[in-house]
Amino acid sequence: MIVKTDNLASLVPGEVAIIESFSDPELSVKLLEMGCTPGEIVELEKIAPLGDPIAVRISGYVLSLRLSEAETVKILRVKNAI
Repeated sequence: MIVKTDNLASLVPGEVAIIESFSDPELSVKLLEMGCTPGEIVELEKIAPLGDPIAVRISGYVLSLRLSEAETVKILRVKNAI
């Protein structure tokens, strides 16, 4: 079940989302090359002790992103319908 649109930096550890789009065209090229493609499922794994960077699981690997980068990734939050 899709809940709402937000950005990747707003997730809490263990939360799952689907990448929707990007707000920064230049940074989106870098993110696309790292596997952050629209429609891809991402899960927030960890947040660093001081809050930046964050680690997200995507395409079978863990990717570390600065919060400023994560804020440019628009997502659709996913909630389990149990």
